[in-house]
Amino acid sequence: MTATQVRLTRLALIVLLLLLWELDARFVSTSSLIAGPSDVALAWWPKVMGDPGVRHAVLVTLIELVIAFVLSVVFGMLIGILVGLSNIGRRSLYPIVLLLYGIPQAILLPLFVLIFGIGPAVKIAFGFSHGIFPVIVNTIAGMRNVSPLLMNSFAAMGATRMQQVRHVIFPHMVTTVFAGLRLAMTLTLLGVVLAEIFVSQGGIGFYTLAYSESFNPSALMALVLTLALMAIALNELVRLIEARFSRWKE
Repeated sequence: MTATQVRLTRLALIVLLLLLWELDARFVSTSSLIAGPSDVALAWWPKVMGDPGVRHAVLVTLIELVIAFVLSVVFGMLIGILVGLSNIGRRSLYPIVLLLYGIPQAILLPLFVLIFGIGPAVKIAFGFSHGIFPVIVNTIAGMRNVSPLLMNSFAAMGATRMQQVRHVIFPHMVTTVFAGLRLAMTLTLLGVVLAEIFVSQGGIGFYTLAYSESFNPSALMALVLTLALMAIALNELVRLIEARFSRWKE
């Protein structure tokens, strides 16, 4: 199957799903809270994105998401490399990381509010707490895929620890790390939006709750669609960066 056929198949599947959704909203569902794609499209502009407050909320959420995600990547990879460089680090600290990763982050939101208040800081911090652990875990897992023979050979040729990380470890853990980055992006977005819903008066999460409580399904779905498009765009950006760092595989 050619690339063109793959794209056409995807497009046909999306159109089919939208058609089934529209038919369900028009002729099957008896609930007035179900909005079809046509209603969502009409509500997207000017009711939703035509509102200056909503446009500002989208921008605020995007900025908070980017900051939280960048912090998650920087600190997650740094911690993952430091823990994964030695057997002692993996055996002593890795179980602690997995233990913290297993804690449901939602139950910690009140603690974040006590520490950071209800401003942008709590949303960034809560998103960061969701995104950092997938980066750490996948960085360590990627480092474990590197053959010790390669490391020993490179060290025997006089390579420093930083050179080993850059020229041996990093190329071999690209695929695993970027899988973690995609997951981290999704979880970071989840953390930011949850904080906006429960402890904020701004951002997409706040308007999502407002539309839900006012029983406005078309505007709600339009805002959710905007949030989904934002996540897709950012994940595609991560994929392009991964392709840039994976050229050596070709």
